[in-house]
Amino acid sequence: MKRLTVLMTVLILVGTLCSGAWAGNTLKEVKKRGVLRAGVKDLTPGFGFVDMQTSEIKGYDVDFAQAIAKKLGVKLELWVVTDAERIGHLKDGKVDIIAATLTKTPERAKDIAFSHTYFVTGQKFLVRRGTVKGLYDLEHKIIGTSIGSTSMQNAKKALPTASILAYDDTSQAFFAMRQGEIFAVTTDEAILAGILAKAPDRMWYEIPDIRISDEPYAIGVRKGDRAFLNIVNRTLLEMEKRGEAKKIFDKWFGAKSLTPMKRTFKITAKK
Repeated sequence: MKRLTVLMTVLILVGTLCSGAWAGNTLKEVKKRGVLRAGVKDLTPGFGFVDMQTSEIKGYDVDFAQAIAKKLGVKLELWVVTDAERIGHLKDGKVDIIAATLTKTPERAKDIAFSHTYFVTGQKFLVRRGTVKGLYDLEHKIIGTSIGSTSMQNAKKALPTASILAYDDTSQAFFAMRQGEIFAVTTDEAILAGILAKAPDRMWYEIPDIRISDEPYAIGVRKGDRAFLNIVNRTLLEMEKRGEAKKIFDKWFGAKSLTPMKRTFKITAKK
């Protein structure tokens, strides 16, 4: 028993030292490596998805990650992450940044640091057309969302009588709804719009104007990486000033995109 206790103590200490070794060193390591490793999604239309013609991962988040890599003068390497994996992979050093529809929250700020907000949306619901007029129509229903996202906590708070089921990603939840297993899907409106736009039977579904939260997206970096975070923030502000940030938004969410939305925010240094 004593030997097991000593072994566990050593393992915990090694893990702590490895994790701590990253703090404040990301900029140096990225420059030395010549590669910025970005955690992105590959099943979220508009933000991070696989282009069927090129097999490359593209999207709004990917373009911002590419701009940061360019600022650093290094190549970009994409690592696919799920909602549940994002923060863990960042803290473990598997990736250098998270650009994966990551909502900035006080709870997450205890574990990681956030950049300036570079996208703003709100949580809504995807339902069968004509079934939901108000939030009351979602009471006592089974609703699906993505595990590891803020959507589950928001839905539980807004609908305490509903049963909230977690799926690996929102696309799986939408598939379950199409199979009649759940009543609705909830997550950020921009994500729902992207999923709906690609659905072959999208005419049977809709996103009612029922918003239960505000969701500001930010780039996630490790705590203690002040120099690295400063460069990320400076890059975002420069992109906004040059109009590059708006061009990227228009590219993925403008009038000619699959998910047309109005840009109601600007990237600023304000908290």
